[in-house]
Amino acid sequence: MNLAGIDLLAKAPLAEGDVFLGGRWLPAADGRTYPVHDPATGDLIRCVSSAGEEDARAAIDSAHSAAAGWRATPSRRRSEILHDTFALMREHTGTLARLIVLENGKAYRDAAAEVGYAAEFFRWFAEEAVRVGSSFGDAPAGGYRHVVRKHPVGVTAFVTPWNFPAAMATRKIAPALAAGCPVLLKPAPETPLTALAIAALLTEAGLPDGLLNVLPTDRAPEVVPAWLGDERVRKFSFTGSTATGKLLLEQAAANVVNVTMELGGNAPFVVCADADVDAAVRGAMDAKMRGGGEVCIAANRFYAHADVAAEFTEKFGAAMAAVRVGPGLEDGVTLGPMINRAAVDKIRSLVDDAVARGARIAAQGGTPDGPGHFHPATVLVDVPEDARILHEEVFGPVAPLTTFTDEDEMIARANATVHGLASYVYSRDVGRALRLAERLEAGMVGVNRGLLSDPAAPFGGVKQSGLGREGGREGIEAFLETQYIALDWTD
Repeated sequence: MNLAGIDLLAKAPLAEGDVFLGGRWLPAADGRTYPVHDPATGDLIRCVSSAGEEDARAAIDSAHSAAAGWRATPSRRRSEILHDTFALMREHTGTLARLIVLENGKAYRDAAAEVGYAAEFFRWFAEEAVRVGSSFGDAPAGGYRHVVRKHPVGVTAFVTPWNFPAAMATRKIAPALAAGCPVLLKPAPETPLTALAIAALLTEAGLPDGLLNVLPTDRAPEVVPAWLGDERVRKFSFTGSTATGKLLLEQAAANVVNVTMELGGNAPFVVCADADVDAAVRGAMDAKMRGGGEVCIAANRFYAHADVAAEFTEKFGAAMAAVRVGPGLEDGVTLGPMINRAAVDKIRSLVDDAVARGARIAAQGGTPDGPGHFHPATVLVDVPEDARILHEEVFGPVAPLTTFTDEDEMIARANATVHGLASYVYSRDVGRALRLAERLEAGMVGVNRGLLSDPAAPFGGVKQSGLGREGGREGIEAFLETQYIALDWTD
């Protein structure tokens, strides 16, 4: 597969197929394909091989066969391959960003930022690969020693979403390979091409055959259960909805598979009475509109103190109304289409429900004429507490605003959700901001900052927003098993 031009990757048929298995590009075993469409136009991008159960089992065979050699590979060599992949992603940023725009729809600015973020996981875990340590010490009671070793967990299987087709893949692939684990990846059916491009770059960087197997498919119920039902698969990581995560947890339980789950969110964005309102507006635009709002950590509910609510609403509404909507590759566009028609319909239903219950549209941008799955940037005010939009993940460019005067009451409302992924707080008083951050039930909190994600920091949530952490030093630990050896010898 050639990354020299986007046409070769996205539009021209590949004679060898799109299933990347054992270092080879193959068709699905039964020859099935499925269509991938451009959400900005609805046009067919290309038909992609659709892997099935036979391909899933062959991928496990491939990964299991490669596991021992990769486990024995010095960590320095693993690190070098990951660092070379980082460099290749940086080199091909433009091509990868255009590819993301083509299949995902997000604005080019956001797509290029995603490529940079995704590449950083290879650099971070290239550095972490050589820092996996062991320990040796005396038993406190005397007479023998403790040796504690870290070993790769084994074959890993990943299911990634469509909203960050590069970053959600590299956030899982990089630490797994760094730890010494082979990988099975099922990308989202809407956005398989970016994952295939990353596979091509890892191959170019020197990754041995069989260590990364990418199975695009529109029949996940055949592929994923085959992985979770095989005892050779010892680690499973999923990013997606809470409902799907619960079903996968049930399947993983049968073989006691080690799992990491990054699930849904319902993030509150709090603007205190002493906040820098202009900074809060900038942060709100980052937290709400990055990726068109189709982000699990996107600000979902806005709580503005009554003293600043009018000013914040006016300035935030002006910023949202000024958002330019259109196909992601057009100059000046900052909001592309939603992923599909169903996504637009859900967003509209949440807005209609809120308005029917008494909310008002305070600001709204426009949408382009013609085809495509577009929804305007929208600000709602006077949103009642029983509106669905305050209790369901919007996953789109709509911001419902409410006000508060009592801090305790606001915290209770913010925490009244099964989700706990991200939260945001704006205040000039660092002490107040930290106090609120500690009371918010969330795995991550942005204080005077609307952008949270960092490969060097642990990403994950509490409650029904997931299990485990990705990124940071914690990220590689998810792919390691701890072995204790009690060591004695005769003097």
